[in-house]
Amino acid sequence: MTLKISYSKKINLKNSRNLVLFCNEKFNLTNLKTLLSSSEYNFISDLIKTIDTKKKFFDFAINSKKNIILIPIKTNIKNFECENLGADFFLHLKKNKKYEYNFISDSISQKDKNFLGLFLHGLKLKSYEFTKYKTKKKINIISINVIGRKSLPSLQTQLKYKALEKGTFFARDLVSEPGNVLHPDEYAKRINQLKKDGLKINIFDEKKLKKLGMYSLLGVGMGSIRGSYLVTMEWNGLKNNSKPLAFVGKGVTFDTGGYSLKPAKFMEDMTYDMAGSAAVVGLMKTLALRKAKVNAVGVVGLVENMVSGTAQRPGDIVKSYSGKTIEILNTDAEGRLVLADALTYTEKKFKPKFIVDLATLTGAIIVCLGSEYAGLFSNNDNLSKQIIKAGEKVEEKLWRMPLHKNYDKLINSKNADMQNINYVGGAGSTTAAQFLQRFIINKTPWAHLDIAGMAFSKYGGSLNSGGATGFGVRLLNKLVEDDYE
Repeated sequence: MTLKISYSKKINLKNSRNLVLFCNEKFNLTNLKTLLSSSEYNFISDLIKTIDTKKKFFDFAINSKKNIILIPIKTNIKNFECENLGADFFLHLKKNKKYEYNFISDSISQKDKNFLGLFLHGLKLKSYEFTKYKTKKKINIISINVIGRKSLPSLQTQLKYKALEKGTFFARDLVSEPGNVLHPDEYAKRINQLKKDGLKINIFDEKKLKKLGMYSLLGVGMGSIRGSYLVTMEWNGLKNNSKPLAFVGKGVTFDTGGYSLKPAKFMEDMTYDMAGSAAVVGLMKTLALRKAKVNAVGVVGLVENMVSGTAQRPGDIVKSYSGKTIEILNTDAEGRLVLADALTYTEKKFKPKFIVDLATLTGAIIVCLGSEYAGLFSNNDNLSKQIIKAGEKVEEKLWRMPLHKNYDKLINSKNADMQNINYVGGAGSTTAAQFLQRFIINKTPWAHLDIAGMAFSKYGGSLNSGGATGFGVRLLNKLVEDDYE
């Protein structure tokens, strides 16, 4: 289902079949008197007294040709509640199977002037579907005409939301692609196409990675016929040389587990093991499209974790870009190996203000937090508070988890500087984060977001209809917007 949204200041309600109006939660209809005929106004006023006012939307069939939908706006409504209401309204439209609506912005109180932009943003996000490989497509276009002179989202606001939607949808598209299509070679090509949006792209292939000494990342991809890559994306929204904000993502395009083979059941879901990188790519696209006044860099490691005669084995020892050695006890703990080299390179090359990494890193975080919160690990209290606050505003929630030196003994190795899993058991997400922290060499403020439970939804969430969620794009965009622009 496709949404088409247009804006007009000319109000002509004579031929409007499906009219969408807004009021406050107490159903004060005074604002609607000039927008309705006296008979329509009286009809709705009388019916309001008899119906369940706890509903979100109210349909009034005026006659066979005209339908009025009334949406009450509750007092002190939060931004994410506006978005969620818009998402719910999309489901309402989808159920009713009507394809043209006129939204009257003048019915919105001035104190709710930001409401409509957020409402439509939520509606758009909920409408996303990945139907690329459906041979029989039923394409329905819902036309929404936003009419009025008051409470309209400004052109700047429209462009901001459009950029965020494009970035989020791009991330969802990437996560939704099957592993035979979006392998590392193809993924690197798609990122390279973002040059047209104004990003500076640099792609490091295996030859360059070997020269740099990134054998932790390279080791993960040894079993694949596809290449392994590190890709950097730079957005310079400031004309000065100020330190950039850095975002790093795990991009394992398919994860069999390697020789530590995953169970067959649900292995098909491992196409989304690159969702951390997709969030970074989607964020960088968003920042470029909305011309964000900030310097930022996105770094993603792209690999495929397969089984073959050349694949990495349990017991192997590799040397990371940092110079530290790692004993591989489990080839399915591969994401941290990719991130290890990416984190050190990002810190050394770009000297950023902070680093935030995102990864579908551990099943243990799902055991801890389910699909309600992503796990947050950090060496910096202020950065943690900023990220949590940003998450609350867009309802991409995070729960801070512990880091402590006492966990280090669980990943110390007798044969190398460290091992890639905790062999004793327990604290799986924390020991993974503790491992990553060892590759932040210069104590740069750093946060690790374990999004394993948030990147993909079987049943859908408030702003998605199931499948890839694009978790992280809106969260980090809000972090940038509120605290660094």
